[in-house]
Amino acid sequence: MFRSGGDPNFCPECGNVLPLPGLSDSVQCPRCSFCIPVAEFSGREIRSAVVFNPAEDTSLAHEEDEGSELKGPVIDRRCSRCNKEGMIYHTRQMRSADEGQTVFFTCVHCRFQEKEDS
Repeated sequence: MFRSGGDPNFCPECGNVLPLPGLSDSVQCPRCSFCIPVAEFSGREIRSAVVFNPAEDTSLAHEEDEGSELKGPVIDRRCSRCNKEGMIYHTRQMRSADEGQTVFFTCVHCRFQEKEDS
């Protein structure tokens, strides 16, 4: 019933993901009502894998090489360390989604970093 080389995880008619075989004698596509007997899955091996994103090393997140170039938008903000004008900023969602983002500022002159919760 499956097309040659077809993936048994997907409906051959509409391409929708097929549900896993259950207690009934057939598997029915929830989108187009395509129906296939569970016996068609007999002898087929289905593999899956879970790939996790590598964990960020937070100890290196704020360290930068002295020779590396700072990138990002420059704003008129005075550095609290060197008292010069000009800082680069970027934002991150550090807390739950219903709270504001955290803004990180980096001085373009001395590379001092500060953050501000919004």
